[in-house]
Amino acid sequence: MTQEEALDILKLGHNIFLTGPPGSGKTFLLNKYIDYLRKHYKGVAVTASTGIAATHMNGVTVHSWSGLGLKEKLTEQDLKKLLKKSYLRKRFKDTNVLIIDEISMLHAFQFDLINQICQAFKNNSEPFGGMQIVCSGDLFQLPPVQKEGEARFVTKSEIWKSMDMKICYLEEQHRQEDGELLSLLNYIRNNAVKEARELLIASACEKNTFSITPTKLYTHNVDVDAINHFELDKIEAQEFVYPMQTEGNKDIVAVLKKGCLAPERLALKQDAKVMFVKNNFDKGYVNGTLGKVIGFDEENLPIIETLRGKRIVATPASWTIEEDGVVKAEINQIPLRLAWAITVHKSQGMNLEAAEIDLSKSFVEGMGYVALSRLRQLSGLKLMGINDLSFLVKGEVLELDKNLKQMSQKAAEEIRKMKIWQKKKRQGQFLHSLPRVRESSELKNHIRGIEPTKWRPAYNVEEIRKKYPKAYREWSQEEETILRREYSGFIKKAAEVLERKPGAIRSRLKKLFHKESI
Repeated sequence: MTQEEALDILKLGHNIFLTGPPGSGKTFLLNKYIDYLRKHYKGVAVTASTGIAATHMNGVTVHSWSGLGLKEKLTEQDLKKLLKKSYLRKRFKDTNVLIIDEISMLHAFQFDLINQICQAFKNNSEPFGGMQIVCSGDLFQLPPVQKEGEARFVTKSEIWKSMDMKICYLEEQHRQEDGELLSLLNYIRNNAVKEARELLIASACEKNTFSITPTKLYTHNVDVDAINHFELDKIEAQEFVYPMQTEGNKDIVAVLKKGCLAPERLALKQDAKVMFVKNNFDKGYVNGTLGKVIGFDEENLPIIETLRGKRIVATPASWTIEEDGVVKAEINQIPLRLAWAITVHKSQGMNLEAAEIDLSKSFVEGMGYVALSRLRQLSGLKLMGINDLSFLVKGEVLELDKNLKQMSQKAAEEIRKMKIWQKKKRQGQFLHSLPRVRESSELKNHIRGIEPTKWRPAYNVEEIRKKYPKAYREWSQEEETILRREYSGFIKKAAEVLERKPGAIRSRLKKLFHKESI
């Protein structure tokens, strides 16, 4: 299918799965459709499955946009709580087309949860509340980490079959940067392992050298950690250590730690190569943003210069698990990790100028494709090793790809048979069926998924410290002991006054202040 044919199908209002190999123009086509909708003042939300992918589209993560966040299930109470949020109500009211890029990295169960939220806000039982859904991605990428006993790709979600998806499989090549790399990726997509190996041997990429320090991609965390610690030890500079802070139920804290990419003990030095592991669009970084430590501020917080030259003071971030509006556990850490080396899985969504890739320990099909598709050209590759799994693709992916091509061909034939006047008429009918939205920066923020900014008065730390000398300073162990002792005394006193058990006092405070640590 050509880009022009796919754009015509998009304008008809169908739910769409847009796919194709690297260089086929998926992002270009999405931007064309977004511009078309905005030109006609139609509400379109631009989202992606990851922070890195969202930056490519000037959007936000679909988790943030929908209000789902990190939740792995939705109770009736959760939905009621979301429905009370005025900014979410306005966001859904002003959105009639939802775009989700890098759909391959969104788990099937998450896709179903987002559908539930959309149906609730739109008060409509149709898939995603009746909005047009445009999913884009390459299913040859690694699937999301599997929950035990559950399907992985969104194509296995409960709602997928009800969406009557039109498949737009782009097959023309529009990227002219490196024909060799694109040929290599297409060999892998077509299960031509022998040809892929021969091309790599002929390119002698294991001998490539670079003027910049390449990012190292490995398949296992243990190799990544060893390289990062080795590189950090080589730097002769003062080391700053940031221990993770935890609160709440120990078992739930353990779950949070397991899912958090920030280490329990973060050690940094000036000139360390780092990667942000959480999204913060306001501060200008997302999960996967790479940079270098260029110094530390007065409070010993690291100052990061990103690859784009933006300087950011990395302040602590929190990860929480809530239940019925109550925070059950929370961890706090600087949202960074060392990044001389990163795993192939974590590299998804990144574009790398140069990479040193070791696939000798590949343990699942698809790893080679993911690693190689991070590059812009084959001259940016230094291949350290491969094994028998490196260039293989799962049989189910090959079968799915074959089916998608057939469905796309059918959709292309249908649009080609349609007379121009019929096509324009139906496209116009869909466009006019969408309510017009007013143009304003406030509306753009709602549609993109940016929460309204709360006004915060400026403050002078030195002035505050005249009254509170230790304001904004790190808490000592002794101070925390005093705080716990005084707090415990307050609970006992309140229990006596109110003639209730101390546990009941704590429970009531949790309900009033929504904090499990109370």
